[in-house]
Amino acid sequence: MRSNRAARAIALALCAVLCFGCAQGRNKPVVIWTDRPELALCAELFNARQTDGRAVVVYKPSLAGALPPAKDEDAPDLIIGSWLKETRLKKHFLPLEGLFGRKSLNPATIYPHLLAYGAVGARQYLLPVSFNMPLVMFSMRNAHRIPDDYILAPDVLRDTAAAFNVQNDKGIYTNMGFAPSWNADFLYVVAKMNGLVFREKKGAYQWDDDLLTQTVDYLKDWTAEKNTSTTAEQDFAFKYLYMSGYRQVESGRCLFVYSSSDALFSIPDDQLDDIDFRWIARDAVVPVKDDIVMMGIFRHSDNTRAAQAFAIWLMQEETQRAILERTAQMQLSMRTFGIAGGFSAVRSVNERVFPSYYRPLLGNLPDGTAINPPPPFPPRWYSFKERVVIPYLRDVTSTANEQTPSLEERVAAWSMQFN
Repeated sequence: MRSNRAARAIALALCAVLCFGCAQGRNKPVVIWTDRPELALCAELFNARQTDGRAVVVYKPSLAGALPPAKDEDAPDLIIGSWLKETRLKKHFLPLEGLFGRKSLNPATIYPHLLAYGAVGARQYLLPVSFNMPLVMFSMRNAHRIPDDYILAPDVLRDTAAAFNVQNDKGIYTNMGFAPSWNADFLYVVAKMNGLVFREKKGAYQWDDDLLTQTVDYLKDWTAEKNTSTTAEQDFAFKYLYMSGYRQVESGRCLFVYSSSDALFSIPDDQLDDIDFRWIARDAVVPVKDDIVMMGIFRHSDNTRAAQAFAIWLMQEETQRAILERTAQMQLSMRTFGIAGGFSAVRSVNERVFPSYYRPLLGNLPDGTAINPPPPFPPRWYSFKERVVIPYLRDVTSTANEQTPSLEERVAAWSMQFN
């Protein structure tokens, strides 16, 4: 929470400077709505390097919910942020065909699966900017226990972690390699890898009951067969895992801790000297986190040429190299990862530029074809996921067999808040 407040303060401070500079300019600025405070730095660089264009950043913490703009609100030209791939949001964006060409933006520079994610039918409405992926971290002291690859399948993670378990003569765990119940987001990642998708049709949420049951059974069996019970997992976590994730694996009590690229690489380098990681994957495919940062031109923008110019500028390797360099020079007390908080959607940036700033990435990037974005989201997905899906998975995968509301009951209770 402290880092989020600091990031917003930086963004607001920069926005004030940007707005003042734009007011002095002769050309109408491009207005950017975003939920990513890091975009303020990008706009600052754009303004410093352009002679005939300016950018103004407007911070919108709930970006998808801010569309369409209120009647008394200035409309944006460019929208950059998370949760934009909702099925109902296409109507707010212009097709982006005007961005592509040999002298503008080469689509071949962008990860193909991510580029396709922003298309609707044969037309491109959104452009991927950045993304993150789930991982497990571990101490280099235990590297000999870990398969020598850049990915770990759930079954391999389960079995490798179980071999690390140690119980005392009372049956109490003194070492535990990994437990599904330690992080509810991990439960959701497993569900995604199993193919579980939530959709909305005629105002009702739908899902595959068989896939949901398979996922729940898989996670419960993991806990029961490898770690005795959810109670044992939680007792161990309460006793030993009270510090931050990388400290947990350094302690030697556990083997793996679930995390993600944005969380891991926001940790200062000097605290990661003993840390390595593996991407979580199934069938060599890594599921991208849901909060992909996408970019689109607002359908009712009256400054589309400036919006296109900023979008093309932002997606150049040279631009993103300058952004990373400027971020490093600022030496902020709170570190942010990469481009707009994640890996770049421009493949060459990750391969040629990122390892200079994030040393553990050298030789540890999955192939572009292994990066799998999520399906389009139903409306209000972030709220639905956080308030319904993840709490349900946490409760129903417990081996305690306590009575818990069904998923249908939870959906009904959540839906009442919006009807």
